Amino acid sequence: MQAIISLNLFPSNNKPKSKNNQIEMKIILLTVGKTNDSHLIKLQEEYQNRLRFYLPFENVTIPELKNTKNLSINEQLDKEADFILKQLDSSDKVVLLDEKGKQFTSVGFSEFLSKKMLSSVKRMVFVVGGPYGFSERIYKRADEKISLSMMTFSHQMIRLIFVEQVYRAMTILKGEPYHHE
Repeated sequence: MQAIISLNLFPSNNKPKSKNNQIEMKIILLTVGKTNDSHLIKLQEEYQNRLRFYLPFENVTIPELKNTKNLSINEQLDKEADFILKQLDSSDKVVLLDEKGKQFTSVGFSEFLSKKMLSSVKRMVFVVGGPYGFSERIYKRADEKISLSMMTFSHQMIRLIFVEQVYRAMTILKGEPYHHE
C-alpha cells in the first residue's frame, strides 16, 4: 500500500476565519508524483506560507505508481484514478488542471476564485494528473477544467506556478500591490 503525503499549513487551532467567524473555503492541490527539485520545493513552500494569511491551503501528493512497465497507459490512468478518487469528498468542487481547460488572465482567475469563495463551496480541489493526464473516471468526476497556459509545463513546475497564481489572485482580491497590470 502506498502512503499519502500531506502538508497542512493550518494547525487546527489557527484556521483562518471569515468576518462572520466561519471557516473559509479551503483550496487543495492534489498531485500525482512528488517534486524532487529542492529549488522548486523551496519556492512552492514560500508561496504556500504566504497563502496562509488569506485562506486554508493544503498540498496533497499521491505517490507515483510503481512497476508500471507491464501496465498499459489506460491501466496506469485507472490506478491513479483510484488514488485520486479516494482523496475526494462527494461535496468537493473538483477542478482539473488540464491543457484543454478554460484559460484565465490572473485577474480572471482571481474573479473565478472569488465567485467560488462566495458560494457554498467548502473544499475546492485542483488536481494535477500523472504523466499521461487523467482517466475518463476523473474527467467525469470533475466539475471544471482550467489550463494555466497553452504551453506544457513539467508536473514539478506546474505546482509552483499554480500556488503562485493562487497567491497572486488573493493579492488582487485584497487590492494589495503584488500584481501589476
